[in-house]
Amino acid sequence: MPALKVGEKAPDFSLPDQTGAVRSLKDFKGKKLILYFYPKDNTSGCTKEACAFQENLGVLKKKGVEVIGVSADSVTSHEKFANKYNLQFPLLSDEKKSMIKAYNAWKKKRMYGKEYMGIERTTHIIDEKGKIAHIFPKVKVNGHVEEVSNVLEELK
Repeated sequence: MPALKVGEKAPDFSLPDQTGAVRSLKDFKGKKLILYFYPKDNTSGCTKEACAFQENLGVLKKKGVEVIGVSADSVTSHEKFANKYNLQFPLLSDEKKSMIKAYNAWKKKRMYGKEYMGIERTTHIIDEKGKIAHIFPKVKVNGHVEEVSNVLEELK
């Protein structure tokens, strides 16, 4: 897949969230959208990232910004994860990895000397018109929500 660029139309999606409701890009037209891709429910880094977005959700929503998390975990896994941590935003289940690949978050990774394919922690900000406003590749969890908030301020 060719790399996405700022200013391009964001790839459309239509996937179920933790409640089973199907969410699409058009559902968020007129709002800014933080779309973050994460490797796995209930792992330490992914839990920390999700909880950080949840802690800042009120402030983000007041600014007209929605948050969506995406991983290849099942709807059932997302439901348990969201309930355990009281996450009040959609977690999309992309078991076929179609959206993950469309947003270039499916990458070759390396751990303990072994290479494998997996989700690279990546965040996209999509503007009110459905265009990519900013891309954060290779996200580090600590301080990421603050980094996203700062960019949102610059995009006003």
